Amino acid sequence: MTGALDGLRIIDLTQNLAGPFCSMNLADHGADVIKVEPPGGEGTRQVAPLVNGESTPFMMWNRNKRSLVLDLKQPDDREVLLGLLRDADILMESFRPGVMDRLGFGWDTMHDRFPRLIYGSISGYGPTGPLGRHGGFDVMAQGMSGLMSVNGPKDGPPHRLPIPFCDLAAGLFMTTGLLTAVEARHRTGRGQLVETSLLEAATAMQHYEANHFFVTGEAPPRVGQAHRGVAPYQLLPTADGHMTVGAGMQKAYAALCRVAGREDLVDDPRFRTVPDRVENLDALIGILSDETARHPTGWWIERLDAAGVPCGPVLDHAQLLTHPQIEARRMVEEIDHPRAGRLKALGIPVKLSDTPGSIRRHAPSLGEHDAELRAEAAERTGVRASSPSRRRPGSPPR
Repeated sequence: MTGALDGLRIIDLTQNLAGPFCSMNLADHGADVIKVEPPGGEGTRQVAPLVNGESTPFMMWNRNKRSLVLDLKQPDDREVLLGLLRDADILMESFRPGVMDRLGFGWDTMHDRFPRLIYGSISGYGPTGPLGRHGGFDVMAQGMSGLMSVNGPKDGPPHRLPIPFCDLAAGLFMTTGLLTAVEARHRTGRGQLVETSLLEAATAMQHYEANHFFVTGEAPPRVGQAHRGVAPYQLLPTADGHMTVGAGMQKAYAALCRVAGREDLVDDPRFRTVPDRVENLDALIGILSDETARHPTGWWIERLDAAGVPCGPVLDHAQLLTHPQIEARRMVEEIDHPRAGRLKALGIPVKLSDTPGSIRRHAPSLGEHDAELRAEAAERTGVRASSPSRRRPGSPPR
């Protein structure tokens, strides 16, 4: 059975995480992704932890791809890339704005030469505006987007999310954008430029925070574990850890109070309505925390679930990645790598009934598919399929 995107050909010049995460999602569903790397390989091949010299994070988000080494400053290698672009559907890049134009592969040039080609571009801030020529990483986007300002304890300093939120969000938005452009091409026959940035992606995820500012004219305060619009909807202590409760609406709130033996809280004028509970949240959580701390998490989950109150345990990753639900949904898979051996990896989160995604290839070694890809380029342009000189990642140019 072929994947839903079988036959879609993507030339991927992106590096780091946002672009490769996007192309991984497409490759998981059958797209032929050709990962083009500079001599020496991209820097994330050195990101820890390493197994037998291979970066396991790099392997996680570069599976199902083929690797080709090209030095785009060299005329012969530029011709190889042009040969591969002749029948490609998508070209992806994540260079600092302006770099692709200087290399001769900017959007205007490619659109004139290959009108059906879809061109995906991910940058730190977007190519226009006062920061258009600046590069940026996830940590800068988290800081500038306001994410850090609303995360962490209420009275603490700004807090960086420990996951690369902006990278991943930009990769997901680019995935949507590219597939949207493919659908548009079915009607128009033409490719188009698809842009996003880490800053725009992070900003677009903050609907509650933006709404707060638009309505009040003030920056949203840091609320810690709380929700901005409903309560209680947060972490609560238990006798042996913590649990999460989503009891913001009236029916669930009343059920939570009954299970906690505090039905008096339902009609307490401080907590009678959703806005009342948001306004008096500290008092409410103080009362509820005293009650929830009396019993272990399992006790609460069993009774709250039976009462129809949305709730759940707080797991660490050792518990998450061995949980029966994660196993049942195949969110942990195993991949054989020729150097690193058999490794576990995250599975495919989007399940299609007729054309399911699959992990078909391990992440490629640097230039693993040079010979076959140069031969494919030669078939299209007559370019001689020579192999480039190699040097290990991080070594100086010869």
